[in-house]
Amino acid sequence: MTSHDCGQCRELWATFTRLHNIHYTLFGFSPVRPGRTRGGVRILRRVGSETVMTVSAVANSPVDHGAIRRRIDAALHEFLDRKAESAAACRLPADVVGAVRSFLFAGGNRIRSLFCVLGWYAGGGIDLPDEVVRTAAAVELFHSATLIHDDLLDDRDSRDGRPTVHRIAADRSRRVRNGRAAERFGARSAVILGDCGLGWAQELIHGAGLSPARSAAVSAVLDTLRTEVNYGRYLELVTSGRPTPDLDQAWEIVRYRTVACMVERPLHVGAALAAADPDVLRSLTAYARPVGEVARLQDELRSVFQDGESVGRFGLRDLREGRHTVLLALALRHATPERRDDLTGFVGNTRLDESGAAICRDILSVTARFEVERMIRHRRNQIESALDDTRIPDFAVAGLRNAADLIIG
Repeated sequence: MTSHDCGQCRELWATFTRLHNIHYTLFGFSPVRPGRTRGGVRILRRVGSETVMTVSAVANSPVDHGAIRRRIDAALHEFLDRKAESAAACRLPADVVGAVRSFLFAGGNRIRSLFCVLGWYAGGGIDLPDEVVRTAAAVELFHSATLIHDDLLDDRDSRDGRPTVHRIAADRSRRVRNGRAAERFGARSAVILGDCGLGWAQELIHGAGLSPARSAAVSAVLDTLRTEVNYGRYLELVTSGRPTPDLDQAWEIVRYRTVACMVERPLHVGAALAAADPDVLRSLTAYARPVGEVARLQDELRSVFQDGESVGRFGLRDLREGRHTVLLALALRHATPERRDDLTGFVGNTRLDESGAAICRDILSVTARFEVERMIRHRRNQIESALDDTRIPDFAVAGLRNAADLIIG
């Protein structure tokens, strides 16, 4: 193309942009829906006072979860390799990085980092730059660090069939320590290792190569996430062992312990990277809340009505520890006084056996199970409604739908 032709193109594009701005000023919206694509071309996007045209090779392509996961894993390995080299240079214990790496790569579907990437696409992000991958990797590292602490708080011996971090540390410590001392060592090690992971997640964000504006936007979302995680933990702690029919409080726990940390905030981190407009954020929240709620409600049902701790999140521990679940709150609301007394007598009893659990199941089945199943169906419809009524690009909507399937089937 000649230089004259290039000048003509620039002039035509400038004229088109001015006309678009006039339309936007008069009518308050773009003649082309922002965020939608045509033939792989994102027609218009407004950034501040400017209107820009962008082209995306991925706009009409499906989101490849496997490819995203491989890039996330590579970013995590690269970061931890640097931490290991730094530790060796300073003669620090090598097993700290090793323990975090082992836990991080012990399993899991990388769903939170996937949601971060989907938030980026939903907000109008193009392709998958390295800085977005590194930010998503930081979200994954943050999540793993919180799980190390959660397993300690929940006194779990295993996760997904593997020993938890504090259990591994305690067992290894028995070579040189007695029983109680080894247990204390394991617990303290988990606190320290989890703290390392949280700090390293922030370090990974700082080194992601984000602009100051993007870094500030992402940090604001992560600040909110940290607060929500800890409030959720505290709510779960103070309500355990004393079951009540307080349904609002049960939903608060679901909101902070599952919805925010698993779905909503990772999506918002990605959207912040893309400078998504408020309508997109609202659409992501409208999708995230029912997805997280369904995941939690399914878990509550599995933990009570299916045998084996590996099936549900806690097995019978929801009942033994008296966890304040939606299922239990509904049962206490709807049970007869006699059945309510039976339920409160069993729930929270750490020695609850299978015969007592069977009585609890009978009461919960009659008073709450079907209502929880109805709630799940209703929220599945909400997910579809949220995805049908949105400005999010079609390929990102498909990715969000597939991500929901990964979690809730």
